[in-house]
Amino acid sequence: MPNISSPHKPRNTILYVVVAALLISAGLMIFDTKATNEKEINLNTFIEEAKSGIISKITVSKNKINLELVDGAKQFTNKEAGTNLYELLGQTGVSNEIISKLPIYIEDTESSSFWSDILISIIPFILIVAFFGFMMRSAQSSNNQAMSFGKSKAKLFDKEKQKTTFEDVAGAQEAKEELVEIVDFLKHPQKYRAMGAKIPKGVMLIGSPGTGKTLLARAVAGEADVPFFNISGSEFVEMFVGVGASRVRDLFTKAKRNAPCIIFIDEIDAVGRHRGAGMGGGHDEREQTLNQILTEMDGFETGTNVIVIAATNRPDILDPALLRPGRFDRRVVVDMPDIKAREQILEVHGRNKPMAKGVDLKKIAKSTPGFTGADLENLMNEAAILATKLGKKTVAMPELEQSIEKVLMGPERKSRVLNKKEKEITAYHETGHAVVGHLVPNCDPVHKISIVSRGMALGVTWFLPDEDQHLITKSKFEDELCSLLGGYTSEEIFFGEMTTGASNDLQRATKLARNMVTKYGMSELGPIIFGGENDEIFIGKDYGHIKNYSEESSSKIDELTKKIIDKAYKRTKDLIEKHKDLIDRIAKDLLEEETIAADKFKKYFKE
Repeated sequence: MPNISSPHKPRNTILYVVVAALLISAGLMIFDTKATNEKEINLNTFIEEAKSGIISKITVSKNKINLELVDGAKQFTNKEAGTNLYELLGQTGVSNEIISKLPIYIEDTESSSFWSDILISIIPFILIVAFFGFMMRSAQSSNNQAMSFGKSKAKLFDKEKQKTTFEDVAGAQEAKEELVEIVDFLKHPQKYRAMGAKIPKGVMLIGSPGTGKTLLARAVAGEADVPFFNISGSEFVEMFVGVGASRVRDLFTKAKRNAPCIIFIDEIDAVGRHRGAGMGGGHDEREQTLNQILTEMDGFETGTNVIVIAATNRPDILDPALLRPGRFDRRVVVDMPDIKAREQILEVHGRNKPMAKGVDLKKIAKSTPGFTGADLENLMNEAAILATKLGKKTVAMPELEQSIEKVLMGPERKSRVLNKKEKEITAYHETGHAVVGHLVPNCDPVHKISIVSRGMALGVTWFLPDEDQHLITKSKFEDELCSLLGGYTSEEIFFGEMTTGASNDLQRATKLARNMVTKYGMSELGPIIFGGENDEIFIGKDYGHIKNYSEESSSKIDELTKKIIDKAYKRTKDLIEKHKDLIDRIAKDLLEEETIAADKFKKYFKE
């Protein structure tokens, strides 16, 4: 149930006041807190002033002598302990007549010293007693974090605040169908039991970041009229071993008490990694937490109607015991949205925005392959912000198109000013990409060429596919390599040397060529995969990871990678040499206009 914070008890307030009063009193007794502008003088000066008669008052407090002069100035000096002031004045040559006229006052410090000593002695004991009293009271309070590590941090869903439903989830139709079935099972369990069906114990949502896993879980919370507990995987684990397992027990106890209900664990990979994958003491806590989750999911009594929904974008590192039937019975893949789903997502996020007439969301969806639901939401938000900045009342196509570029490559870098030479090199570089990409048969169509600086890039050539692609052929990879090398080769041919601007292109080309050899079987080595299933090594499971191929094979891989790159480079160079005049003309126009759209670019090849 939701935690309700109790008001502070009066006894706590009294305790704080008492401690504060004691500390203030001690400070007043021990330290002289009077604001003063007294000037310190030596004894010789004091004697001379006493002889001259300019002192109007002398106050002796222990070993300190405070002076007040006739003109109102204040001074002080110190004498040796045990020395009498009258004797001191007499020994330094001050006459008895002058001494008798001096207004000397002796302060009684015995009583104040007594109480000061008493306070100094008892304050430590009072503070110790107050501290232990405070800790004992805190230990009895379940709200105190220092003494309640084992309490679950899961938040109970508030139906009044949660308004998300399946209507708010566009795309992901198969995932929605699976979860709608779960919600229906919780609402009407009797009709399933009549058929002998058992309620699934767990549903694992698998998908890339931003695809809508958490949104689907919130939609389940909005649709299901049952308690909904929400917690992140990282919230189970603390620095103390055993805390995570205790929190798991507490969570499942609450869930069974509130059954039928749903538990949603976001980013379960934080706690559900392969056991035995740690190299230090810290992994023991995570493994104990995972073991407790496995035990609790296995230990559900029949008919408790508690369902666990978990989300992850790293299913490859999850412990196999977590994924077996009986724990997470269903694995629901939340895939990247296709063009139809992207259009639906754009419509959902455009509901609360005034859209101008003529806005073609289908065209925007076509221009955003590879965008996740989160990317599309960001795109619509950026378009609304841009329209507001421009003083418009509605969001139109220009704002949406500019927002695509902003989401993909970042905002325009207006402060970055290129010199004439750099701008010229950038224009020929981007034109090289575009022309080679257009000339080879299997590259995606050119959408736009620009030398407007965005993000880290000085310019960009934007290719957009006509439709979503799920399979890529060897010939398409080879054509893409030519397009990637187009900028590098164009710089070499037109300027006689290359620049650092091609570094990212070369990195991508090298990675693509190597994958053709090691992952896709598109080389002379044949249908063999070199390397593990997951190249990302994390300490523990893959610690000491070794290659599954010999040094001879490694040399052969390097050799074939270079062979693929060299072949693409030669082909690219031939194309640029053959169409040198065309590239020169397009680059000069690009220098003047800064951006060339697809329609104008295609016209160059029809002339």
